[in-house]
Amino acid sequence: MLSGLTSGSVLGWPKILLRLEGAALMAAALFAYFGLGADWRLLAWLFLFPDLSMVFYLAGPRIGAIAYNTAHTTIIPFAVLGAGVYLGQNLMVSIALIHLSHIGFDRMLGFGLKYGAAFGDTHLGRVGRKVDAEQNTDV
Repeated sequence: MLSGLTSGSVLGWPKILLRLEGAALMAAALFAYFGLGADWRLLAWLFLFPDLSMVFYLAGPRIGAIAYNTAHTTIIPFAVLGAGVYLGQNLMVSIALIHLSHIGFDRMLGFGLKYGAAFGDTHLGRVGRKVDAEQNTDV
């Protein structure tokens, strides 16, 4: 079995801290979102929107991972947030905060950025069903 150092995934306390960091990101984004007085219905409609990037896995795991990671890094929503604040556009700010809350939610649950080998291979460890390598059966 590969360890975190050789498998490319985080183990132990660093993994717990990254998941707590995700929870903090989600909480802060939602606190700011509702502090703006933004509508909960917009949040309900858009919260899972970044997960539509998974459709790119139909083109293969490498393309899927690129699309998923693009939609699940904080770079774009922070840029939109900054632009929204600068321009005084509350809708842009709201959308960016929803996006950040989704990313935090995923990290809190242990869904990390994807590697191009397979959908379940993430920087926070393998997600999905575990397979026993010796017997090639689900565990």
